[in-house]
This record gives sequence, C-alpha cells and structure tokens, in this order.
Amino acid sequence: MNYNDKILAVAPMMDWTDTHCRVFHRLLAPHARLYTEMVHANAVVLGDRDRLLAMDPVEHPVALQLGGSEPALLAQAARIGAERGFDEINLNVGCPSDRVQAGRFGACLMREPALVADSIAAMIAACTVPVTVKCRLGVDDDHDYGRFLAFIDTVAQAGCRAFVVHARNAWLKGLSPKENREVPPLRYDWAYALKRERPALAVIVNGGIVTEAEAMAHLAHADGAMLGRAAYHDPYLLHRLDVAWFGGELRTRADLLRSMRPYVETQLAQGKALKHITRHILGLFHGQPGGRAFRQILSEGAHRDGADWTLVERAIAATSPPSRIAA
Repeated sequence: MNYNDKILAVAPMMDWTDTHCRVFHRLLAPHARLYTEMVHANAVVLGDRDRLLAMDPVEHPVALQLGGSEPALLAQAARIGAERGFDEINLNVGCPSDRVQAGRFGACLMREPALVADSIAAMIAACTVPVTVKCRLGVDDDHDYGRFLAFIDTVAQAGCRAFVVHARNAWLKGLSPKENREVPPLRYDWAYALKRERPALAVIVNGGIVTEAEAMAHLAHADGAMLGRAAYHDPYLLHRLDVAWFGGELRTRADLLRSMRPYVETQLAQGKALKHITRHILGLFHGQPGGRAFRQILSEGAHRDGADWTLVERAIAATSPPSRIAA
C-alpha cells in the first residue's frame, strides 16, 4: 500500500466489515482502503481460515486487522494473512470491549508500548506487506500528550510507519464499546500535532467523521480520514468522497447497486442467503425519497427462502417517482 497519497479508509467494524460489505464498499469507492473485522491471531493460526479470512479479489487493497498480544502468535498470523493475499496487516490497539481486555489486547495495550513494539517488530519480520497500528489517544484518565507521543515513538522505532488514530481515549471501565465511540471527547488536535511533529509517519484520523466537509478538513492536517459507522449509515458518502478526492464520475445509487448484481447472483448460486449481503446496503438511499421503503422491502424480504435479485430491483423501484416506474 502506498502512503504517499491522501488516504480514504473504512474502519474495521466487528460484525460488519465482512467480505460482502467490503465488496459493496469497493464498488462505491474504488480508491478506498478497506479493513476486515478484527480477528484474533489465535483464530487465524488455529481456526477456520477459509471463513475468517474470506476475501473476494475485487476488494484489493484490503487490510487484515489482527488482535492479540503475543508477538510470536501475531507474527504467525501476519505471515498467514500476507500469504492469503492481504495488502496490509493492522494491529488493533484501540478496541475497549470487556472481552478484548480479558484477553489483554486492544486498547489496554496502549499502556504496554514495549510489548506493542515487540509485536510489530515480529510481525514485520514475518511478512512482506506493511504492518500498521490502529490506536486511541490513551486509556481512561491518560490525558498526557507526551505519553501518547512516547507510545507512537516506541512503536515507530520498531518499524511501524502508519498509524490510524481514533482521536478519543478508550474508557476501559463503565462505558460500553458503543459509548466508547461516542462519549469520550474527540481531540483531533493530538492527531494533527503527531503529524506535524512526526512528518515521516502516515497519520490517518478516525472518529466522529460523518460528512464530506469533516473528512475534507482532516486532509489539511493529516494524511487521510477513516470513516466508521457513517460508511454503513450513509454508504453513498463513501462514493462522494472517493470522487471528490480521486476523480471520476459521480454515479447514481441505483447504478452503483446494479453493478453488484453479478456478485450477488454468484453468491446466491453458491448457497449464500441474500440477507447476508443486503444488510450492508440498507443505508444506500439514506435521506432520499423512497429510502425508507427501500430499506423496508429488503429488511422484510431478504430472509425469505428463494429471495433473489428481483427483490433488490423492487427495492430500487421504490425509490423512483411513479412516472419513472410506469415508464
């Protein structure tokens, strides 16, 4: 992956950014960097790789995000990921969930920079693709920019050249993962200062970005922006940003969705259920006439036996004025 150009990325999101989601996002944003859901290194090494590491060739460039805190295990998982064709391996140092804390990985690792550095060094030695980090600003009451900078410096010295910074602290006690995405205050200025003081590092800003203007504003201070929940609440935002940042022609929502038909029909022919694919496209007509009907038709119909592309066409038709439907 090239970090010399501006970066538009979609965050790794548990129970969301599976291969179906990433294929859809790639159609919307040909230049975006896509990330898998976080997968624990142990699962990569010992689990069902065909399921956990499922990837369609159209997804590239796509990164595998790993969780874990054992350098040797992370190195083995990174090697497997690279051999499976992933273009980047990303280490999660930002997830605040109780399950993640119990396994001593995720955001709690921000308090163990030496261990993170050892893990990164082992991963870099084990594979030939870039190894990156997604982190927070700190944990709980850590409000010391110097401590954050020292964490980054320690990990950078191990060879990491790119950091996705979710510009909030992670609260390990008292807040749910959802609240951790919303309650701790955003401090973009820390990410901006990091880029200013460490210009050789790629710094991608994450957290609270929901509009084109907000994403664009980060380009004045950092290397790029990573969208999280906005990418599925309003996926057309991804397309608008991709065209605005990298050029190309703005396509209609219906045209983009119809581009997905060959993929959908291939998946259905392989026995996959339509509902597993259409759940990712429900927000495509967000805020548009007929958007609620589009979502309702898919939500109510995609789980039924035999549901196929005709249901998607019905949903698209619900977004058109009656005169166009009649025509």
